[in-house]
Amino acid sequence: MNAIIPQALGPAPVPVIPENAPFTAAQRAWLNGFLAGLYGVAAAATANASAGPPPPAAAAEDFSWHDPAIELEERLQLAEGKPLSRRLMAAMAQLDCGQCGYVCQSYAEALANGAESSAALCVPGAKATQKALKALLAEKPATAAPKPATPAAPAGRPIRFVSAARLTGPGSAKDVRHVVLDLADSGLAYEPGDSLSLAVENDPALVEAVLAALGAGGDDALREELRRRRDIARPLDRTLDLLAGAARHAPHAVALRALAHGEDGVEPADADLLDLLQAFPSARPPVADLVASLPLLKPRLYSIASSPLACPGRVELCVGVVQATRRERVRDGVASCHLAFRATPEVPLLAQVQVSHFRLPADAAKPVIMIGPGTGIAPFRAFLQHLEATGARNRAWLFFGDQRGATDFLFREEIEAWRRKGTLSRLSLAWSRDGDRKVYVQHRMAEEAPDLWRWLQDGAHLYVCGDASRMAKDVDAALRQVAMSEGGMNAEQARDWIVALARQGRYQRDVY
Repeated sequence: MNAIIPQALGPAPVPVIPENAPFTAAQRAWLNGFLAGLYGVAAAATANASAGPPPPAAAAEDFSWHDPAIELEERLQLAEGKPLSRRLMAAMAQLDCGQCGYVCQSYAEALANGAESSAALCVPGAKATQKALKALLAEKPATAAPKPATPAAPAGRPIRFVSAARLTGPGSAKDVRHVVLDLADSGLAYEPGDSLSLAVENDPALVEAVLAALGAGGDDALREELRRRRDIARPLDRTLDLLAGAARHAPHAVALRALAHGEDGVEPADADLLDLLQAFPSARPPVADLVASLPLLKPRLYSIASSPLACPGRVELCVGVVQATRRERVRDGVASCHLAFRATPEVPLLAQVQVSHFRLPADAAKPVIMIGPGTGIAPFRAFLQHLEATGARNRAWLFFGDQRGATDFLFREEIEAWRRKGTLSRLSLAWSRDGDRKVYVQHRMAEEAPDLWRWLQDGAHLYVCGDASRMAKDVDAALRQVAMSEGGMNAEQARDWIVALARQGRYQRDVY
């Protein structure tokens, strides 16, 4: 074997199998991944040797299903035979996105031990997850669930809204905003790759409509509660159960219970609180009980689109405005529409920085591959600003795409300037509506497979940001195909190779 294994373990590079070793490309790639894991364990053991024998520690639990690229049915199969909390975890979207107020593991554990009663909190998992969770919870012996405590108001530091300029051009099907926020005197600090958690309030017009439906237009305390503390866009199954129990009209009670159970075809689907109050006028529980059943209005999390070196004292975001028409009423995304249409410099926003694992490599010799269509460009704008500001020499390759090049090329002038300067070594663009066929970033990956494989063999770190349910899965599948076509691997070897990349910190995803 021609691999050179260092005699002393320390901060030296992970050893690799030389190109002239008598192995196929697939065998060499697998062995490199194995050595990286083995070397890391040995290095850690050497570093800790002088501290004496460590206390016994339980082996880290392997959540083999904790991958958003795996389909729900396969995740449930992987968790079969595990305790209830682990099977519940496998039913979730595996994003640890925080929209439920937990991460996947802690939400599952709260459901299993009765600390949480709602199975409808996993927003990315939607109905499929809700149904799976309820089916699993039906196996659990009935116990008296503890009454949930009234949640505290979300904490944060006051920051000032500056602007929300539109990035997409006239004629675009999307409204994407470049949001600028002033951090002066907030004490908040961040690094490229971090996210910003923003606490916002509900649309005042929607709050007034809810108050009118409740006949409580003169209740200022209730108005404040609904505007700033409670999520009226996403009623929980416990709210539906409460309304069903109060309904004086039997068909209303039946329909509400069907909605609570997540049955298909029941209307109003995807209802907010106003929908429910309008559709079921006989369902009027005590207002205090109704409000208590609503979830806390949780902060929204956005990937930061700036480097503090390029934008001192500010944080910048790339926000897609969410609006949809259902039942002849426009539904606004709570945070995106607040930032785009209602936020003003005079009213502070509450914010926190969420520190991320999503980091540029410390070694400037390591290439960087960034895949971020649409608003997934956000952390990569931060990366490129940072590379330019620090003068780092990492080779950088960006895959970006959207619907149309003329209207949807976000941060176009900056990206093209980085390409001219060499901060961005390569740029691969994909426009899904500009030609006869739809072209996405995964198609560009397939076209560039030989060079992509070469960059990865040179030690590149690969980053993906964007939609988990479609784009991230397609990118993962494309990456496996690259390993198979260029590395000579079979499907199982390609999967193991990707797992090894992730364990080395060379395959990172910021998906939602």
